[in-house]
Formats: sequence, structure tokens, C-alpha cells
Amino acid sequence: MLVLDSPDFLTPLFSPEGPLAAAIPGFRARAQQVEMAAQVQKAIQNQKVFIAEAGTGTGKTFAYLAPALMAGGKVMVSTGTKTLQDQLFNKDLPLVQKALKTPAQAALLKGRANYVCHYYLRRAALEGRFHSREEVSHLAKIQRFFKITRTGDKAECSDVPENSPVWPLVTSTRENCLGQECPDHKECYVQAARREAAAADLVVVNHHLFFADVMLRDEGMAELLPACNTVIFDEAHQLPEVATLFFGDSVSTAQVVDLTRDTRAEGLLSARDCPDLQNLLPPLEKAARDLRLSVGVDTGRLSARQLEERPDFLPAFTTLLQRFDEVITLLESQAQRSEGLEKCWQRALELKQRFCAWRDADRGTEGKVRWGEAFNQSLQINATPLSVAEIFQKQMGGAPRAWIFTSATLAVQGRFDHYQAELGLWEAETGFWESPFDYGQQAILYAPQAMPEPNSWGYTDAVVEAALPIVDACGGGVFFLCTSLKAMRRTHELLQQHLEETKLEMPLFLQGERGKNELLERFRRAENGILVGSQSFWEGVDVRGEALSLVVIDKLPFAPPDDPVLAARIEEMKKAGRNPFVEYQLPRAIINVKQGAGRLIRAESDRGVLMICDPRMLNKPYGRRVWRSLPPMKRTRELAVVLDFFRA
Repeated sequence: MLVLDSPDFLTPLFSPEGPLAAAIPGFRARAQQVEMAAQVQKAIQNQKVFIAEAGTGTGKTFAYLAPALMAGGKVMVSTGTKTLQDQLFNKDLPLVQKALKTPAQAALLKGRANYVCHYYLRRAALEGRFHSREEVSHLAKIQRFFKITRTGDKAECSDVPENSPVWPLVTSTRENCLGQECPDHKECYVQAARREAAAADLVVVNHHLFFADVMLRDEGMAELLPACNTVIFDEAHQLPEVATLFFGDSVSTAQVVDLTRDTRAEGLLSARDCPDLQNLLPPLEKAARDLRLSVGVDTGRLSARQLEERPDFLPAFTTLLQRFDEVITLLESQAQRSEGLEKCWQRALELKQRFCAWRDADRGTEGKVRWGEAFNQSLQINATPLSVAEIFQKQMGGAPRAWIFTSATLAVQGRFDHYQAELGLWEAETGFWESPFDYGQQAILYAPQAMPEPNSWGYTDAVVEAALPIVDACGGGVFFLCTSLKAMRRTHELLQQHLEETKLEMPLFLQGERGKNELLERFRRAENGILVGSQSFWEGVDVRGEALSLVVIDKLPFAPPDDPVLAARIEEMKKAGRNPFVEYQLPRAIINVKQGAGRLIRAESDRGVLMICDPRMLNKPYGRRVWRSLPPMKRTRELAVVLDFFRA
């Protein structure tokens, strides 16, 4: 086995004749990968903070896994998505372990909603409250899976869609888990996964779980982080957003509806002789739905002031709290009859307290902004910190350990100032490596001429019109990445018209028609499809080969200035004499553009065109910072150059 302390251990490890090349099909030695691995090794040995941007194709997963495994000690790797989490644990990690012949024990840990719950599966089957035959079929498949699974991880139950409405009925949440009072506590898959994680040398988690379980200690996993010698964040560009979510406070009307559903079921099981309980639940559920309706039918984000100016909002809020009081009083009298009813009583108390805390918060609370977000069926109200840097730094305190942050998109023109400011990582060492791909030969960045201003009427129509000749020339394999759902729907409508008129046979896919993974799989299989998506498809999507050869971005992805959190942050920065556009809005937009652009070239054999339609990239002074941050593709404004590229 190679020795980590050896000064030359990385060279043979990553060489064409080394153990990684022998164990990993298609492995290629890359200078960027070796350099990054050396910096990760140094950070681990010296227990430092290290930030690394490594372009697509660098092989950053192996560059951090190899030195982390060979260093010994306990390692935690956190990913941005469950998809990458599964790939890392089931594919990349076993390959590196095999190559290094390391005996390190690895474990996969997800949030409790990913594991089938014995108690709630049994209860769902007993209740039988389903809305369609398809849901009944899904339950039957989950029951069959439950009999053979070792882990209970719903990702392994592939014949039930991830978005099936049955999953919430057969999994638990932090609010409704019965904990040690559960009759199935000893067999619990969540507890089994945690025991494995506690005993493992390397644990693979995701960012949401990291903050919920480890930092906020909501799930009793406080012993996991203190035992770690190394913490590695992959897809680290997502951390500021996830940290903001978890360091804030939020409560939703959907949680009230879930509470009434669970209380109704527990009452039928343990308090059938208390009809008042069943009678009081519908008014509470109606009050929650009325609160959602009080802000109007549209979805979107609203400031606390905008919410409270709606004439029906505060009366609906008051009614909800009154209905809570009625249910809480009755639940208290029935709580001793079962663990389930006691849990429902505690949940009702906590939910009411969180609604009251949001309402009663000092309107001038320093460092936080109150706001709400209306979804189709629910309203979520939030109190969000304007900066997470100080809070994050506190969480990183304690025992010395190495902290590694890596992604393909963290820097703006090679500098990490923006990212360091967001998380308070001013003392971190940094490393920047360009992609090893030959972008000059493999790709073209095309900025069409004569585009109207992005906020003008008919802009989306102009985007599609400019893209159609290229769509026809490449014969499909196209992503349209839109910055709003409205633009996404209009783009889909125009493309559908074009395909019908021209009778071109290119399968057309729209975000939301099916689950993300299923849509992507169908798009890959089609090989000449067109996929129209919004935020979900800007990152974490890997389509290789001719299945994707054109990526169209409609606008530079600036967050809308009327977003309540962004508006509050801008105001706070202005008060401090800072420039919010240069320091915050532009860097975030650049990182998002880099993510979208990163969908195009995923392998050395890929070829394609990145089309950015927004004229601001060329006619605004800040536009230069945008295109200079993109990979070194050949650049053109001539449609003929792009058409020749596809003919070739």
C-alpha cells in the first residue's frame, strides 16, 4: 500500500500505470488532478481550510477521495444532491477503495424522509386512504420492496417514482417520528443507517442533512461531526443557499395539513370514543388553506409587509391560531392514550409557537428578513439571516480539522472573494484549475446579434426565433435553460408550434411533466430531444455525447431585484457603503451562468454550441466579466459560423 507521508506518493498513484488507472476503466492522468490532490493532501495534513475550483473533467472526486482515504481518520463527504451522493457512494468510492486497497469502512447517510418507516408503512396500509389505483399500486410495490431491502432506502425502490404521493405516507419526518417510543424503534432503518455512519471511517451525506443533522443537531447526530478529522464539501457552490435555509426559521401551512392528517389517523387508532377530535381537525385544516388563499392565487415570494398588506392575511392568521388553541387543548387531554397522540400534541404546540414567533418578531430584527413564499397548495413563512458568514464560522469552530470546499463553479475570473465573503472563509487557502478539455476545438460560444433588451415585450419569442436555425441544423440534442417559469412555458409553446409546422421529429420535453431523473433518462435515450427547463436543469445534470450538442441560455440569471431576501441584502450592503451589484448580484449570476454552461461539454469527445442570448453580456461594461469567466470556447456573433460547425 502507498504511504501518504511519502513525498512522491501522488505521482505513482495518478500515473497511467498506477493503481487508479488499473482499477478505473478509462482513467486518464491529468496534471490538474494531481495538483489538486496534492493541495488537498496538504490541507488534510495541516488541518487547514482549502477552497478549490476544478473545471469539468478534472476528476476532482478522485483528487479528494484518494488523499482523504489514505490520510486515515474519520472523513465526512457532503454533496449537493442525493443523485451525486448515490453516485459517489455506489460508484466512485468503491473504485478508489479498490485501487488503494484500503480497508476503510464507508457508510451512506440520508435524511429520514429517504427511509421507509415500519410504523407509517403499516399505518398507511391499515388506513387505505388513496386517491387513485396508481397510488394503491405504488403502496403494493413499496410493501414488496420492504420485505427484501436491507437499508430501507427508497432510492433502491426504482419502480415507484420519487414524486409519488405515497412516499410521504410511508416515511417519517422530524416532527412525526415517535423516536424511542416507536414500537419498531429497534428495527428502524434510520437508526441503523446512523449506527453505520457512527462506526464508519468515511460517511457520505448531503448538504441538507449536514446542516439539519450535524450543525443544527435536529436529528440527534451531534456526535458525528466532532469525530471527523476531515470534512469535504463537493458541489460547494450550493452551500451559502443551503446554509441560509437552515440558519433561518420557517413554517408552512403544509405542515399544518400534515398534522391534521396524522392526528386524524392516530385518533381513529387510539381515541375513537372522542368524536370532538375528528370534528376539530377539519376547521384547523381549512384555516391553514385559507391562510394560503389570503395571499392570492399566484405563486412567488412576498415580503412580510406585502403579506400583511393583503386584507385577508392577518384575519386568516388570527383564525389559524384560534383553531390551533382548540385542537391543542383537546389533544392535551388525549395525549396519554398513545405515543402517536402525544407526538401530535407536541407538534401542534411547536407549530403554533413558530407561527406566533414569526408574527411577533421585532419588525426591525437586525440581520434577519421576514418573508413568505406562496406555492400552489401552501404558504411558507420565513425569517432568514441576511448573512450566514458569522454563524457558519461558529459551526466550524471546535476541534481542529481539515475543511475542503470544491466545485466546478466557485470563482469569478479565478478569484474567490465572493465565495469567501459569503461563508466567512477569509483565511482559507485557494486553488483554481481550468478544465483539461480543449474548449477551443470542442465548443463555440455564440452571442446572436440584434437581440432586444431582456425586459422587453416579446423577448422570449426573439430567443426562440434566433435559436431555431441552430436547432434545425444540429438535429436535436438541445437544452433550453430559462430564467423564469413563464419564459420556460412560452419557449415550450413556440418550439411545439415549430415542430408541428416543420414536421421535424424531435421529442420535446418540459420540466415538470415528469420527475427530473425520468425526464433526463428519456432525453438521453431519444438522442435528438429538446428539453426546456428552468432552475432545476442549470446544474447537476450530466448528458454526454451527441444527445446534447446545443445549450441555449435565454438571459443572464440575475435574481429578481424584488425578491424580499435579495432586496433586504441589497439595502443592508448599501447602508454599509458597499456596492451590492458588484459584490453580490453579479458574482452570483456569473456562477449560475458557469453552471448552465457546464452542461455542454462533459467529455473529451463532446462537441457543441453554447448560445447566450442576453445582449447585456456584450453591451454592458460588466458583461466582460461574464464571458471572461466562461471556459475558453471559440467566440462568435455570426450564425453562419455556428451552422458550419454543425455541418462539419
